[in-house]
Amino acid sequence: MPRGHTLRLGRRCIPGHYYVVTIVTENRRPVFRDFSMGCAASRAFYHPSVQRHVVTWAFVVMPDHVHWLMALEGDLSQAVKLYKSYVSLEAGSPVWQRGFHDRLIRQEEGMRDSARYIVANPLRAGLVNQIGDYSFWDARWLTPNADDPVIV
Repeated sequence: MPRGHTLRLGRRCIPGHYYVVTIVTENRRPVFRDFSMGCAASRAFYHPSVQRHVVTWAFVVMPDHVHWLMALEGDLSQAVKLYKSYVSLEAGSPVWQRGFHDRLIRQEEGMRDSARYIVANPLRAGLVNQIGDYSFWDARWLTPNADDPVIV
């Protein structure tokens, strides 16, 4: 099993590009089955310190991991570190395993497809029958801003 330092080898962070990041709880503990912890994990994506590094386009908080679609504006590792810190602070103890997995979104892949895949995680996991019944997800184009890029 790769360790965090092995995952970082060859990692390139390119501001202005889109990434999907997956972060897993330590020992896959289902920390976010607790409603208040799911809320805390969802809020942390929009913490001002995190937003200095990324624009969150979509996310889902699953019981034992999160998926996060973002536009990178600063440092990817710093954004993830800050996110993990705010969630752990709310929990009162460390929540996460070391490291994270990231994938650069290429133009041909399409952001909307990546976002749909992320948001549909609770459906595929059998947690709900309709995504509207799941509390811990968001997708930026649901509340469009005139300054946001158009997602096709």
